Amino acid sequence: MIRPHSSHRLLDRVFRFLFPGLLLLLLNGCASVGYYGQLVSGQLRLLQAREPIDQVIADPTRDPQLRAHLAQAREARAFASARLHLPENKSYRLYADIGRPFVVWNVFATPEFSLTPQNHCFPIAGCVAYRGYYSQGAARGEAALQRLQGMDVAIGGVEAYSTLGWFNDPILSSMMHWGDERLATLIFHELAHQRVYVKDDTQFNESFATFVEQEGTRQWRASRGLGPDTGKRMQQREQFIQRVLDTRQRLEQLYAQPLPAEQMRQRKAEEFQRLRADYEHLRDSQWAGDKYFDAWVYAPLNNARLLPFGLYSQWVPAFAALYRREGGDWVAFYEAVEKLGKLSAAERRAALEALAGPKDPTD
Repeated sequence: MIRPHSSHRLLDRVFRFLFPGLLLLLLNGCASVGYYGQLVSGQLRLLQAREPIDQVIADPTRDPQLRAHLAQAREARAFASARLHLPENKSYRLYADIGRPFVVWNVFATPEFSLTPQNHCFPIAGCVAYRGYYSQGAARGEAALQRLQGMDVAIGGVEAYSTLGWFNDPILSSMMHWGDERLATLIFHELAHQRVYVKDDTQFNESFATFVEQEGTRQWRASRGLGPDTGKRMQQREQFIQRVLDTRQRLEQLYAQPLPAEQMRQRKAEEFQRLRADYEHLRDSQWAGDKYFDAWVYAPLNNARLLPFGLYSQWVPAFAALYRREGGDWVAFYEAVEKLGKLSAAERRAALEALAGPKDPTD
């Protein structure tokens, strides 16, 4: 149980978690120190808000819908360790009401003619392709500064994140708006980060966790007597993501060409217009005009808005192939993933490309 008088111990651990980077950044000015300061205070407030799920479920004065939702989450958490061989600890056996729709807002930034993200390096997590803020206003401020420097920028709200086992991560109120199954998938995804995490390779980490989430959800449904989720929304999502990834590939080829800036800018705009046209054709010819993705497509497009798709999806087919190669044995699969993680970046990419195999031209 988390007690108020334990706050000083929490603060000590939070500070030790972030202090190496904070000390190094003292040489880089107050802005960097201020950024780490909001990470310390934000993480501490989150940890102080935790309470055991069992306690919430047993309390008749709490919201009945919340209690029912957490009861389902408790079953999914037990399944994650017993059947998916994900870490057995107190993570996601606690609950925290954070009073906002997202726990953090990530800021993605790329140069105008590049899909290479601006990386940010941290003492424990290594380098990642975004910078997180506990305040939406602070994220918007950072985005504005990046735009002034000519960068393509995007902000994405995050429902949950993993501290990679440094703390007992809670189920957050920001995770509670998508139904019982979505909550289970988030638990599987975040525990996967605790199981295997490779410094400085966001695409590897997120694609791995996404595969565990997807396969774990399939097995979770089967354990409850439910068939595979063959709903149209999942199929639409896969088709939509493929169009975005195709756009990324074309833009990467474009940016490799030695073109004048104005011509490059025009060609870039044409690629985004092509994405919209491809989407409209897909929506109207195969989805009966379903406008579920319209808001994303018709918002201003830039390189940074494409980044999360590549980060979370690129290597999922490779991890699926690896899982099949290991006979669907989770323990053997994790061991194989750990071996990949020990390779150099170039060797790891080559191995993942070999696992993924050639792209199906009919996709």
